[in-house]
Amino acid sequence: MAVKVVICAIAGTLLCGLPLVSQPDATSPQIEEHSRQAQAFLRNNRPDLAIGEFKAILALDPRDVTARGNLGTLLYFHGDYEKAAVELHAVLKSRPTLWKMLTLLGMCEKRTGQVTAARADLEKAFPQLTELKLRVEAGMELIELYYASRDLDKAANVVNVLRRLKPDDAGILYTAHRIYSEQADEAMLNIAVLAPKSPWMHELIAEEMARQGNIQGAITHYREALKIDSRIPGIRFELAEVLSNSDSSVDKEQAEKEYQSAVAQDPFDEKSECRLGKIAFSRADLKGAFAHYSRALELQPDDPEANLGLGTILLSMDQPKKAQPLLETAVRLEPSDPIAHYRLRSLYQKIGNPEEARRELARFEEFKQMKERLKSLYREMRLETKAVAGPASP
Repeated sequence: MAVKVVICAIAGTLLCGLPLVSQPDATSPQIEEHSRQAQAFLRNNRPDLAIGEFKAILALDPRDVTARGNLGTLLYFHGDYEKAAVELHAVLKSRPTLWKMLTLLGMCEKRTGQVTAARADLEKAFPQLTELKLRVEAGMELIELYYASRDLDKAANVVNVLRRLKPDDAGILYTAHRIYSEQADEAMLNIAVLAPKSPWMHELIAEEMARQGNIQGAITHYREALKIDSRIPGIRFELAEVLSNSDSSVDKEQAEKEYQSAVAQDPFDEKSECRLGKIAFSRADLKGAFAHYSRALELQPDDPEANLGLGTILLSMDQPKKAQPLLETAVRLEPSDPIAHYRLRSLYQKIGNPEEARRELARFEEFKQMKERLKSLYREMRLETKAVAGPASP
């Protein structure tokens, strides 16, 4: 049944509104009969038999473009790509803007090793496609071609389009991760070759060490980068982040100073303002926290962290009416943040809305469990990476 559905959904509209089977000439009872038979075979999920009927129509009338397009489409889904390409080429000679036909032709060419032609045809067709399923399939085919030729920038451009079309598609997200990761690796390699002793090389090493959980190693390399050039945008914030994740109380104290230095260097550093607000709140310094989060929100009104932070402060100051729009905005901007749901739940309890409070508590539990699973996965991945790498050299 699946094959029939695909053929009817795609082939039925490939010829810009022309029907799936040829419209027979009233003076040609043979063509009329073959058309009826083709339609019956497709209804009964027998595209292999419908192929014979379309061939018979073309034997009677080689100029029948609709029958030729149907034949090319069915041959493609039947796996006979070389013969399908011949038929599709013939159709496109007279109808070059049949984008779905051109897409199928590109896919045929890709499967028969005509990589250059496949890439050219899919590049031409992809932007013109409007049907979601076919556009995604064409995009994935085009990405494979770009990836094989190491044209990662073009592959990234296509995957960005697909992510907008289907943001929750795991296959597209995996493809995006693979491409972005390889772009990052390629950039790192280029920096290592061109500027191995530069501050950016130290910064890259620090980022990788932080990702792997080597906090002290990351701190060392961030500081080396700062020694070379303290004006690198954002580097003090990055150093402060790893310092704040250290188990050392001395490092944690130093983190606040680095956030302050980051703001002094860049008064528009909204993220550092948020972190300073968080530190102030942890000391019960509501006035300081209010000032930092207010400044952060002024700089970036759509930052969920700034909205959550200021909303939490106002809630602590017993100002729930002022806190409500901020906390609701934080949840809207970052719906998977369990803390935002928990704060909103506290607010609804305070203003006497038990139903919404129960709903937010359920969401808090749901996203809390999801984050715990992700943490467990990251820990497992980190352990596996260390196991593969083996013990450090003495």
